[in-house]
Amino acid sequence: MYLFKQLTTLSILLITVLSLSIPGIATAQDAKVVEIKGTDQLKFTKTEITAAPGQEITVKLTTVSKLPPSAMSHNFLLLTSSVDATKVAQESAKFQDNQYIAPKYEDQIIAHTDMAGGGETVTVTFTAPEEPGDYEYICTFPGHYLGGMKGTLTVKE
Repeated sequence: MYLFKQLTTLSILLITVLSLSIPGIATAQDAKVVEIKGTDQLKFTKTEITAAPGQEITVKLTTVSKLPPSAMSHNFLLLTSSVDATKVAQESAKFQDNQYIAPKYEDQIIAHTDMAGGGETVTVTFTAPEEPGDYEYICTFPGHYLGGMKGTLTVKE
């Protein structure tokens, strides 16, 4: 019985070491936290994020504004690579009661936050796509995407 317990412990240790040393396998300790601010100038303070396929990412978006939320709020929407961000932003501007997210595009959104007014922080945790490539993230508050409020998540090995 003692030998069995030792072999089991050794097997678990070996599997753990191998999984940590194989390139491209993201683990919990590889989780990434990205802090972004949304400004009155319709910009994200971070417009480029890099991740490994399958890596866990937490985005913390804080809106920096003294304007009322009805005049200046921000969100973070990460889109699939095949969707037209301009269409998503324009259509979503009509859906204030749905956090400015057009229902017909919900299946093309990888992750999103709620809207954050001045001084508020919203958070979303998601898994980066397995497919390497560039994925656009945008703010869908009316006019913000067209004003330049966007960035890119680059997924690469």
